[in-house]
Amino acid sequence: MSLGLRLSSTIVSIALLTFTALGTAASALDLKETPGLAERVGKDLPPVAERVPAEPLVVDLEAAGREIGTSGGEINTLIGRSKDVRLINVWGYARLVGYTEDLVLVPDLLKDLVSEDDRRFTLHLREGHKWSDGAPFTSEDIRFWYEDIALNQELQPAGLPAFMLAGGKPPVFEVIDETTVRFAWDAPNPLFAPELAKSRPPFIYRPAHYLKQFHAKYGDMDEIAELAAARKLRNWASLFNKMDDMYDARNPDLPSLQPWLRLTDDGERRFVLERNPYYHRVDTAGNQLPYIDRVIMTVADGKIIPAKTQAGESDLQARNIGFSDITILKQGEKSGKFKTYLWPISKGSEISILPNLTVADPVWRKVLRDTRFRRALSLGIDRDMINKVLYLGFGKPGNDTVLSKSPLYKSHYHEAYASYDPDKANALLDEMGLTERRSDGTRLLPDGRPLEIIIEASGESQEQLDALELVSETWRGIGVRLFAKPSQRDIMRERALSGLLVMSVWSGFENGIPTSEMPPEDFVPVRGDFLSWARWGDYYETDGLTGEKPDWPPAVRLIELYDSWLVSTSRAERERIWHEILEIHAEETIHIGLVSEVRQPVVVKNLGNVPKEGIYGWDPGAHFGIHRMDEFFVK
Repeated sequence: MSLGLRLSSTIVSIALLTFTALGTAASALDLKETPGLAERVGKDLPPVAERVPAEPLVVDLEAAGREIGTSGGEINTLIGRSKDVRLINVWGYARLVGYTEDLVLVPDLLKDLVSEDDRRFTLHLREGHKWSDGAPFTSEDIRFWYEDIALNQELQPAGLPAFMLAGGKPPVFEVIDETTVRFAWDAPNPLFAPELAKSRPPFIYRPAHYLKQFHAKYGDMDEIAELAAARKLRNWASLFNKMDDMYDARNPDLPSLQPWLRLTDDGERRFVLERNPYYHRVDTAGNQLPYIDRVIMTVADGKIIPAKTQAGESDLQARNIGFSDITILKQGEKSGKFKTYLWPISKGSEISILPNLTVADPVWRKVLRDTRFRRALSLGIDRDMINKVLYLGFGKPGNDTVLSKSPLYKSHYHEAYASYDPDKANALLDEMGLTERRSDGTRLLPDGRPLEIIIEASGESQEQLDALELVSETWRGIGVRLFAKPSQRDIMRERALSGLLVMSVWSGFENGIPTSEMPPEDFVPVRGDFLSWARWGDYYETDGLTGEKPDWPPAVRLIELYDSWLVSTSRAERERIWHEILEIHAEETIHIGLVSEVRQPVVVKNLGNVPKEGIYGWDPGAHFGIHRMDEFFVK
């Protein structure tokens, strides 16, 4: 039997030293009782040896260059709105499988994940693993999700999500024993494992022992109807979905497997997240993680969070502060209260200009789809100036593409047509026949209109508008006028889908550090919410019901490559596909990126094991999650 992927204890210990001794039995460890939980033992908690799994995940911090921490204390952090309490489930980053800092996918909640040619995935749970309320975490929790939630049309009217389909077909699901399940597809499904490791994962498991009381198949319908009516909800499905809140942290009664839990409905301004006493990770000294007893998230006006951070009101802060705050934060370091680390942001570019290749205007469509035009615009930008003015030279001028940390990186992808060369830009525009000019030097479009580009922005980033002002200065030198138009993201997306949007500015590719095993969906026209080709993406998502069928050869080829990736069965095949996709982007200048690897300030106050050099991103990354926030401790 050929194993296409095996995330086992042996492989994990080779791939990353912090994940050693995965198979170590709890009985063989010198487990120490967590001081903050000691008074509860024998009352409402069993001792630690009975709380952790029979084979917990043991992390070797010293081998990874970190410290064995001390348990206790709290982390105070600031959030800009109450719904950001859900970030605790991002930063905690307990996943069935998760990414290491080296972008290797390894078991976490799972003891093992065995893949056979990306068609059959066998999931092995940890014997004795428990939910935060002490109930067993077993195969029944995965079966309940799949058969009673995912396949229930009242709960999931849209049907199974894309990562659960291969060749358009669902898997055959099998419960093998109390700690083992299997999903088997006829066709390869390389989407499955990476999806489980996302910052917002699908949670293909649910606390069945708790949620069944709200389910029509298991609960008392009279009680369910009464509960739904009391909450002014229409039916049992609405009630169930409200109680089934694995991500948003709005139901304090819902059991969890994350390191910190919301245990009380304590208002909308201050949230106290307490440690999970049944958490599955321990260090080599026998201390159960997380080290931190509680995380306190306090809501503050986003505009004053930098000032409050500088005043020492946060122990760990990256949210709601940015590069423009670095100077004031560095000044605040002089007080000795905190340190400011500068982590490169993992987006393909901090700012990217997006020509809309599905614009409805026939003149603009022809111009924007001409490769020479997009190259000319890119060559007409002085990225070094933008980097110096906006980022003090800390960023890397270049295209919106994969970053140097990605194993797929090639310097050509980053540098192609990204140097400032106005002479070459002018020559390309002349070659297109755009030689007629107004008296002020502005070129004319083929139909006589001035070559004036309205670039729409979400209005959420002054930095983007400042960058466009700098781009405007150099584009004048090639006969192109730029006008920035602040808008709103929803309006921009509607205009893109209707074909009215000509060009926009946005942040670059969310995942600038992909591996070949991560799906390339951001780089191909398969989603309707991408402003550079919304109508093609809409066509793909709706199987041709709406949108526009791609008729531009590079777009057609990108979709072919994506469909090939979806049925690929080897790393080599996926690497080949990825590189062709990236080559098309480099040669076609589909996105016009400006500067990448801009630094995200991360303020740290008296905390250990927070890396001085890290990466900051959403997927992969989960902000602090990939750096294992459960290993942070109060010094």
